[in-house]
Amino acid sequence: MLNQSLSKKRRRFEMLMKLLMLLSVGLTAALTLFLLIYVLIQGIPNITWELLSTKPSYLTENIGILPDILNTVYIIIATLMFVLPLGVGAAIYLTEYAANKKLVAVIEYAAETLSGIPSIIYGLVGMLILVPTIKKIFDVPDGASLFAAIIVLAVMILPSIIKVSITSLDAVPKEYED
Repeated sequence: MLNQSLSKKRRRFEMLMKLLMLLSVGLTAALTLFLLIYVLIQGIPNITWELLSTKPSYLTENIGILPDILNTVYIIIATLMFVLPLGVGAAIYLTEYAANKKLVAVIEYAAETLSGIPSIIYGLVGMLILVPTIKKIFDVPDGASLFAAIIVLAVMILPSIIKVSITSLDAVPKEYED
């Protein structure tokens, strides 16, 4: 009914905009699919056991990514060991024990704000502020960036864990809580 009350010129403009939108969606999807297929076709034949199981060496011209894989696993495990108890504990406190509603609102607002910050900003803060600070305070030349990565990742995912835990706790029926 709303479409019939529009003028003929307005309907043509609306159809043109829908067509342009569909064209842009199609082009974007086709480009994404092309890039994905191209990377897979060019990359999969080059993945070897030597690439996955050795470390890089400039002396032997060896290319390997094992240290990178292990560092990623270390960062994820250390971050989860730190963040899961903290996030779930914060959610339990906020839903079950916090009596001050203003404090709960401030904490939830802070979590929403932290979850809205782009990850590139977290990475820049970690590299420009945390790594030099950790090197200076703890006097460790190696491992400072690993520790900084754990801290940055913890700060990045803590709001998400708190929100998911609060939502899960709120979904429990009241008769099951005691």
